[in-house]
Amino acid sequence: MRIVRFKAGGKTRYGALEGSVVVEYSGTPWSLFRRGRRRYPLKHSVLLAPVVPSKIVAVGLNYRDHAKEMGRPLPDEPRIFLKPPTALVGPDDPIVYPACSTRVDHEAELAVVIKRRCRNVPPERAREYVLGYTCLNDVTARDLQERDGGPTRAKAFDTFCPLGPCIATDIDPHAVTVEALVNGEIRQASSTRELIFPVEEIVARVSQVMTLLPGDVIATGTPPGVGPLRPGDRVEIRIEGIGGLTNTVVKV
Repeated sequence: MRIVRFKAGGKTRYGALEGSVVVEYSGTPWSLFRRGRRRYPLKHSVLLAPVVPSKIVAVGLNYRDHAKEMGRPLPDEPRIFLKPPTALVGPDDPIVYPACSTRVDHEAELAVVIKRRCRNVPPERAREYVLGYTCLNDVTARDLQERDGGPTRAKAFDTFCPLGPCIATDIDPHAVTVEALVNGEIRQASSTRELIFPVEEIVARVSQVMTLLPGDVIATGTPPGVGPLRPGDRVEIRIEGIGGLTNTVVKV
């Protein structure tokens, strides 16, 4: 199932993407989610970020090939940080290049969407709490990250967390390709086989620190090839079994 949050007829709704049609569902993916009769052509619908999370948790340096690219040892435990929900945007929304930065990078990531409240979940039960997976671009002002010695400001700007286009509920998170394309050119390309900490362990480790709520998002790290974006660039995060998340960079 490919769950979407979309706007049609001036109203925001949840539904399922079926080819070129969005089928409306009543309720939410975390409550009584029931298929309705209304169908909307995708071309006449606006896809939104598929969830509005209470928090966005991210994991740094979680691909073996990315660690090798950077010449850094593999971490002993997941390196987690937060992006604010105010950074969230959906498909086709602009990424705003901040005036205080001179280097803004793309970071393609597989994101996990939490299905129900959880705390101190063991890894072997972690998948019970996962609704599905989506694409995330962990946009980063790299120069500010280096200047600050940490990720908080660099990753927190409004529009720095594109998410979507859908939540795929039935993919294998251990074996999907993750790519970033800029103006049609592939910049990042790897597989979740390269993850140092798999989805189950990430969910378990994060839940030891903080309570995860329905709709919360965990970004699982980025593969090698992160690089700069410029105003006017069109960046697409593409993940096998989910689809593509496209946004354009603008300067204001």
